Amino acid sequence: MKITLKILMTLLITLLISCGGKEEKKKEGFSYDKKESTKTKTSTTLEKIPASKTVDLKNKGIGPITSISLNPEIDQTMATHGADVFKKMCTACHRVEKKFIGPAPTGILERRSPEWVMNMILNPDEMTQKDPLAKALLIEFNGSPMANQNLSEEDARAVLEYFRTLK
Repeated sequence: MKITLKILMTLLITLLISCGGKEEKKKEGFSYDKKESTKTKTSTTLEKIPASKTVDLKNKGIGPITSISLNPEIDQTMATHGADVFKKMCTACHRVEKKFIGPAPTGILERRSPEWVMNMILNPDEMTQKDPLAKALLIEFNGSPMANQNLSEEDARAVLEYFRTLK
């Protein structure tokens, strides 16, 4: 019995020594509340401009069109033909005024060169593989590649003329 009493006393003393006298620092746990950072944020953070809003008028793209000259006045006959082609071949993925599966063509010639637009229409597969801007658009539009509609250069030029009417 004396041995049992000694063991119990030793355990009790050990327990009292280990539990007493120390203050524990409260650890910060997980919280849904957003806390302000102790670091100051600099105002030089750059906002990432989406590819569909990026302006690049020097890039001519990759494809058969290396140079194109546009008349100052819009050819209404060609633009009407281009509107018909666009409605038949492109409206499954594009809406004139808003982002859909693909970008809206309104104001495209303020952001892209005519050659780039023509090459994207005529050569979308190679453009999305090799052109940095087309690659960025592919990423922005959830990996939905532009379908090659196998348009002739004349039809693609008519669509471009139609795009000129969209402001």
